[in-house]
Amino acid sequence: MQPSSNLRAPLARSTLLKMGARIGVIIALSTLFSYLHMLHTLRTEVLERMQQHVVERGEHEQAIFLLAEDNHALFKKALKERVRELQQHEEEVSARFDKLFVRRPDGTVRSPPETTDGTRMVQAFIPPRVSLDIGFRTRFLAVYDVLSWYAPVFHVRFSTTYVTFPEGAIAGFWPTLPTWIQELPPDFSVASYEDFSLALPENNPQRRTAWTGIFKEVVSNLWMTSVTTPVDLDGRHIASVGHDVLLGELMTRTINDHLPGGYNLLFRDDGQLIAHPELKLEGATSAYNIPSNTGQPEAAARLLGSAEKATHLRAIFERVKSRQPGQTLLELPEYGEYVAVTQLRGPGWNLATVLPEQVVSQPALLAARYVLLLGILSLLLELAIMYQVLRQQITQPLHAFIQATDKVATGDFEVALDTARRDELGQLAQSFRLMADEVQRREVALRQANEGLEQRVEERTRELKDVHLQLVQTARRAGMAEIATNVLHNVGNVLNSVYTSAQMAKERMSGMRLEHVGRVAHLIQEHQEDLSTFLTQDGRGRHLMPFLDKLGQSLVEDRQEVVSLLDDVGRYTEHIGDIVKVQQNYARIPRVHEQVSLPGLLEDALRINFAGLVRHQVKVQRDIAPLPPVMTDKHKTLMILVNLVSNAKYAMDEVAPSERLLTVKLEEVAGRVHMSIHDNGMGIAPEMLTRIFQYGFTTREEGHGFGLHSSAIAAQEMDGSLTVHSDGPGRGATFTLELPYVPIAMTG
Repeated sequence: MQPSSNLRAPLARSTLLKMGARIGVIIALSTLFSYLHMLHTLRTEVLERMQQHVVERGEHEQAIFLLAEDNHALFKKALKERVRELQQHEEEVSARFDKLFVRRPDGTVRSPPETTDGTRMVQAFIPPRVSLDIGFRTRFLAVYDVLSWYAPVFHVRFSTTYVTFPEGAIAGFWPTLPTWIQELPPDFSVASYEDFSLALPENNPQRRTAWTGIFKEVVSNLWMTSVTTPVDLDGRHIASVGHDVLLGELMTRTINDHLPGGYNLLFRDDGQLIAHPELKLEGATSAYNIPSNTGQPEAAARLLGSAEKATHLRAIFERVKSRQPGQTLLELPEYGEYVAVTQLRGPGWNLATVLPEQVVSQPALLAARYVLLLGILSLLLELAIMYQVLRQQITQPLHAFIQATDKVATGDFEVALDTARRDELGQLAQSFRLMADEVQRREVALRQANEGLEQRVEERTRELKDVHLQLVQTARRAGMAEIATNVLHNVGNVLNSVYTSAQMAKERMSGMRLEHVGRVAHLIQEHQEDLSTFLTQDGRGRHLMPFLDKLGQSLVEDRQEVVSLLDDVGRYTEHIGDIVKVQQNYARIPRVHEQVSLPGLLEDALRINFAGLVRHQVKVQRDIAPLPPVMTDKHKTLMILVNLVSNAKYAMDEVAPSERLLTVKLEEVAGRVHMSIHDNGMGIAPEMLTRIFQYGFTTREEGHGFGLHSSAIAAQEMDGSLTVHSDGPGRGATFTLELPYVPIAMTG
């Protein structure tokens, strides 16, 4: 055996060089692939965040435009109704028109300045050439009334609300300029404004809401846009309602609120530029148009700073115009940029966010540098560790250790190792010798300990039996508590329906017009002697018999509805007993399957919740297949359906009453029956879908979390399942009860 000093350095050096070279290649390849993966991943994340940013900004910025269109829809409906009302009272229209408006010496008709407060009241202007016939007076007075109702409310978000007429007249509410109607010249013409022409039938055959381009209002010196909606009555254009929307805050937000390293711009499809970081609108009277002003270097330099910026902007505009439908992310390779774009609903303006490629890829490059640095440091660290390990001798002493290990494994603890060495292997030999002695000692001790093992096992077995009995008793008490909780929850659901039906019956009884019977009797008694003459000739007498007929029909209808409500109370009370019977299954009473009509059972569940559905103004849509009767547990199935309908009703509390819709579906799929209850209510977050059927889990403050838990258990006991699906918060939910499909014909 050679001395250790002669073996350590050559062996360690050669092994270190070979392993270091191989590990270095592996680390280099890993670093390269990690870099490429991070580059792709981080670029994807940045671009997705960019798209999300522009979509969220678009949804936020379009709110004011959608509100304007909603206001117009409300105003349009109210105006048509008011015109039709005034057409029934034409004799009052002219007198009121002459009282509200006066003709000036210049031939115009305007609101009188001495009685008109422009900060609170609607003002009107009619050119001299307009014929003030009864039709025009009726329309103009209807516009004045509806503006008086709604314009002050609209002023909270919109500076002006106005209505123009095809004849050239205008009426509006502009409290910030209370004398605007008095300052109009006699030859003022609304036909010169863009919004007037946008509402004409020949320019707007679809009769939709239209938006003008941006413009600077000469009085307020503010940039704004106008929205107009034509109002047609009986196929005739009678007026156009409009708003002026201030754009100062929108322009400021578009320029200042941007992603780091990027910028935003806003423009129309025709190229009119609304907002851009380099756009200088101070002193300008008209907006910058991207296609037309690009070829005008002086205008481009004055408004954008340079002709190069105008060319760049033109490239972005043309790329956005040529994008595919639904495409939100675009590339501008000639400028090394990414563009995310979305359209604002309403005016259809394009909101675009521009990020240079350098900004998008910079996080990936930075991460790649860290990966490369960590790879190099890891390589150096691994080489240092390998060097420390390979410094030790790996020669014949290793074989001696292997032989000694084999002997110990066979039970022979008499091993011979060189413990006289004064290096690490010598210390290892001494440790191995001590280990062999300790193993031998413990083997003897283990043999002695095994002798008393059986006695200790028997004692532990007795202890476990006692603990098991205690756990069984505890589980039995917990099961009894859950049964009571389920009964109270389901009975509570039905009692709510009982109380609601009783209250509706009480209200119906209170509303029965029984006092009219006494009045009729009293009237007949007064004319008892000349009853025939009274019934045929007197004005009140001639209406008495038709009135009695209608009163009788009304009382019969009220009685039928009260009887129907009381029938519901009886049916709900019977269902309380059914619920108690269902819960008896938990006490190990054998389950009873009977012939059940599933369509009828669904209708029973809807009838039990009928009062609550009516109170919550929930519409019910049915898609029920005419399946034959099946054999199943009727009361458990009804209990589950009642719970699902009740929960769906409460889930739609935050939805507008006119939009609340409950869809009930019954179908047979692959030998199974699917009964689905779908609502368009609050929906369920993904993280809650896995907890929705847990005991005690609820999303309602007044809920107990028992109904869905007990319903899921009942479905399993019928060899079925209860599942839920939701696309997320605000998108509704669908609960599906699936049962075996066993028609009566098949069981026979």
